[in-house]
Amino acid sequence: MQRRSFLTGFGAGSLAIGTAAAGLGQASASTTRVHRWRMVTTWPKNFPGLGTGANKLAQLIETLSGGRIEVRVLGAGELVPAFEVFDTVARGTAQMGHGASYYWKGKTETAQFFSTVPFGLTAQEMNGWLYHGGGLELWTELYAPFGLIPAPAGNTGVQMGGWFNKEIKSVEDLRGLKMRIPGLGGEVLQRAGGTPVNLPGGELFMALRNRTIDATEWVGPYNDLAFGLHRAAKYYYFPGWHEPGTTLEALFNREAFEELAPDLQAIVLNACKVVNQDMLAEYMARDPVALNTLLTQHGVELRQFPDDVVTRLRALADEVLADLGQRDDFAKRVYASYRKFLDQSKEWSRLSELAYLRARDLT
Repeated sequence: MQRRSFLTGFGAGSLAIGTAAAGLGQASASTTRVHRWRMVTTWPKNFPGLGTGANKLAQLIETLSGGRIEVRVLGAGELVPAFEVFDTVARGTAQMGHGASYYWKGKTETAQFFSTVPFGLTAQEMNGWLYHGGGLELWTELYAPFGLIPAPAGNTGVQMGGWFNKEIKSVEDLRGLKMRIPGLGGEVLQRAGGTPVNLPGGELFMALRNRTIDATEWVGPYNDLAFGLHRAAKYYYFPGWHEPGTTLEALFNREAFEELAPDLQAIVLNACKVVNQDMLAEYMARDPVALNTLLTQHGVELRQFPDDVVTRLRALADEVLADLGQRDDFAKRVYASYRKFLDQSKEWSRLSELAYLRARDLT
């Protein structure tokens, strides 16, 4: 009964979060208690966009709560390694975390739907699915057995295809390619004959420069320039077929969250919404400037994946997604919801965003 009440109340994903949050467990009777939280992240400390987005979330929660919640941000490696955020928050060692759900495929493969899907939903479409298409309710239900509560808390938009030490001229060039690429994109590469590697961001430059890997994707110009990846590889490919709109997550230890008074619960969740929108705006502003710097000051060679490569990757992505959607009954529900929203979004996006962008490029 308690679990059903939690799921029913929390999954609304609308602006009336305060009303939903009021039904989540027993809130503290004191309105003056100071909650001192730790946030662990998968990002290097203060890293532009990702790490600073986590900082903004912490600061916003503190400010909006009038100091009733204090959040100390710990970057990857400060308390735990980057890929141990999920377990650390689930255990309650930290009250919240910031990362991306495709890093937790070892816990539940279905989590990958809630970060990004190759050739899937864009940032705008992901927000539509999560907030108004049933996605957040499913995500909340998925994390409940782990004692966690998820919330969208950032988006990078469409990413770049990655950095390569050789040109990709055909599908054959993917065979034997050792590339850092997480999540479902990695599974697609594997089916194309490549070898996916999952490394935290802080290790990418050395791995690429030392040829431990042949290629890497990270995010896009803003973050790639900050890591200096242009000094480790020659070719910069687009489009980012594997990550069309990567949702970042805040995840909360359920017991810690339920100790908060209802108004504080609403503050925390709405702070996540603010940061979710703000981070996407930041990437839209910073990526074009950084790309210009890479091209004009560092001589980066921009390359587009050949059409036959994209066609093959898209076919393999459909296979990967369909297979994942059949792993268990819950995966079937998530896949059906995601697929339905993607199909209905495609037609509207053709008539709106895509048609407009083509019209604008004619002038």
